Amino acid sequence: MSLARRRDRGASRSELLRKIIIRSLVIIAVGILLNGFPRYDLATLRLPGVLQRIGLVYLVSASVWVLLPLRAVVALVLVLLSGYWALMTLVPVPGFGPGHLEPVGNLAQYLDQLLLRGHMWRPEWDPEGLLSTMPAIATCLLGALTGEWLQHSRPTARVAAILLLAGVALTAAGLGWGHWFPINKSLWTSSYVVFTAGAALILLAACYWLIETGGVEGWARPAYVFGVNPLLAFVGSGLMARILGRMQVGSGEGAIPLQRWLYERLCASWAGPLNGSLVYAMGFVGLWLLLMWPVYRRGWRIRA
Repeated sequence: MSLARRRDRGASRSELLRKIIIRSLVIIAVGILLNGFPRYDLATLRLPGVLQRIGLVYLVSASVWVLLPLRAVVALVLVLLSGYWALMTLVPVPGFGPGHLEPVGNLAQYLDQLLLRGHMWRPEWDPEGLLSTMPAIATCLLGALTGEWLQHSRPTARVAAILLLAGVALTAAGLGWGHWFPINKSLWTSSYVVFTAGAALILLAACYWLIETGGVEGWARPAYVFGVNPLLAFVGSGLMARILGRMQVGSGEGAIPLQRWLYERLCASWAGPLNGSLVYAMGFVGLWLLLMWPVYRRGWRIRA
């Protein structure tokens, strides 16, 4: 939608591509800086990450969106999903053979070990590795195709119904594919892409019906607060989590991270370890909602 607006204002293809490249590099750089905070040891600095994946996926997806017609985009989604499935299930990995999908021994992990050794989330694997970026691009393009379809004028009830039907169909297809290529977020399997796209469309249909048809949108205000400044919320909350994890309560061998102290004293002490974790997470999100609210009310927009 943002690319369409820029194009309508007269931006050329080369201008759009330049903007896409710059934005992608900024997002990737911010992700790497966040990974290393507060000590930047280049020998062990994690190179992949959530923002790095978003940057790479945006770079490819937005460029494809600018350069290719819609039919080619649809074809590319199918190629990415089927190609990733074929690579992960048919290409043999030394010492493990083909189709091995455990954390160690799958093709994505093997390639990451070759290219990113010493710079991953865990010594042997990373959930935001290189090869699994392929299906993540398909995820983004499915969202872009949905956004393109939503821009055409149609009765709101019909839009909600079609979104719901498409969501149910994709969810069922993802579950079915999962019998042969298991639904797995860490590997970002093709079945995971189809299943989550279906679930997202079902949720989108419900939101569209409530907001566009019923005019009921007060409940969605927290999503607006985070949605207009997602990079600020992600980086700020990530920095806070790292700071809380490094600050110590107590001294000597009895010292524990402040994050753990807050969780144990304020949450787990009365809610138990499992529900306490949920309470802590909800409290953390609630805190950042309060911090982001004045930014939203003042209309500030911080973008890459």
